[in-house]
Amino acid sequence: MITIYHNPRCRKSREGLALLEASKLPFEIRDYLNNPPEIAELKSLTEKLQMEPMGLIRQNEAIWKEKFKNKKLTDVQIFQGIKDFPILLERPLVVSENQAVIGRPPENILKILKPGT
Repeated sequence: MITIYHNPRCRKSREGLALLEASKLPFEIRDYLNNPPEIAELKSLTEKLQMEPMGLIRQNEAIWKEKFKNKKLTDVQIFQGIKDFPILLERPLVVSENQAVIGRPPENILKILKPGT
């Protein structure tokens, strides 16, 4: 099953959702702002994305600048920051059973929809 971590107020997230809808593949929408991912889930996402935890962070968000910027954080502290302030999570994230992509640009989502591209 494909899952999109979606923020309906985000243009890129809406564009990513439109790509999924057009694919006609089954998927589910994860309202991560109201249902934040757990730390273990965030760790799994970084593994599927093959990136460090900082790659999940939207560093231009005001909450990041106010609470976290220029601090030396462990991976667990970064994950906890996302759990506590889910607006920090990069979006949209599209995840399948064994891979994930950040949909910026939205065309990245095609890697999930058409494996091997």
